[in-house]
Amino acid sequence: MKINIYYGGRGLIGDPTLVAVKIMMNVFEELNVKVEKFDLFEAKNNITTLPRTLKDADGVVLASTVEWHGVGGMMMSFLDACWLYGDKEKISRLYMAPVVMSTTYGEKEAELDLMNAWQSLGGTVCPGISGYMPEVSELESNETYKKLIERAAENIYRSVNQHTTALPVSVMAVRKATYKTRNTTLTQQETEQLSEYASDDKYVATQKEDIKELTDLFKGKMKSHRQVNDDNLPGLFKAVFKPDPGVNVKYKINIKGKEKPFILRIDGKDLEASYGDLVYADIEMNMERSVIMDVVEGRTSFQGGFMTGSITAKGDFAKIRLLDQLFVFGGKA
Repeated sequence: MKINIYYGGRGLIGDPTLVAVKIMMNVFEELNVKVEKFDLFEAKNNITTLPRTLKDADGVVLASTVEWHGVGGMMMSFLDACWLYGDKEKISRLYMAPVVMSTTYGEKEAELDLMNAWQSLGGTVCPGISGYMPEVSELESNETYKKLIERAAENIYRSVNQHTTALPVSVMAVRKATYKTRNTTLTQQETEQLSEYASDDKYVATQKEDIKELTDLFKGKMKSHRQVNDDNLPGLFKAVFKPDPGVNVKYKINIKGKEKPFILRIDGKDLEASYGDLVYADIEMNMERSVIMDVVEGRTSFQGGFMTGSITAKGDFAKIRLLDQLFVFGGKA
């Protein structure tokens, strides 16, 4: 079993939440639970990637301190990232326990806020602990308080270990009706920035012109490539060759309509590319002229052509993948 603890405080000396988390971690370790603690104040520059760390967890503890109002910005940023980029299928199987200590007022409200947020994400909530602790020394010296925290940790362990069933909550119905998973590799900041650009009509018009210009340029290059004589293939392959000192391989490529096959001999950093004949080849391939032109124009790869059937081959099939690594067309590896 593994439990991830996400601490949303500022890491200050005298923070009672840190003391509570330390006590709980000792209990978890005694129960042979693997514990990993994430300090959000240290990860604030890449907080949008933290939801990935949920994938190998069985349970989650969200720990925060109420210093003046609410659970604080870093914890909310983490929950925002879970909403935008988290694996909802994984979160739906995760138990979360809130740990909130207040040095002023509002620990119960903050605890409830964390519970509501996690349920909105689709996860299950189990009992945590909250309390008012203006002086951390009181928590450190009071054995009764320590036992309460230890008991809370044991209850969290039981809930996660036994997969305690909870009654459905109304917020789940709302989440299913309103939420759609976003398939994006953009961070939260990049998404917001793109939204600002998208609302700028002048910017959008400029981008459309740029796209049209690039499209025309690309079409021109495509046309010029198609007008390239087959005799230029050796030069095209030499231009993109990526030497590998450990490679010694021979390719024979039969192009329909060509009298002689296209031969590639690679020996480390040395390349021979020409039309001719080859008695022994590691792999022999057959394809239409249009297929090899698609390869040199970057629209497909040798491996892709082989998988779709537009390229047939005999010999060591593993060498097809190697061919795409040695000759990188169109910026594709």
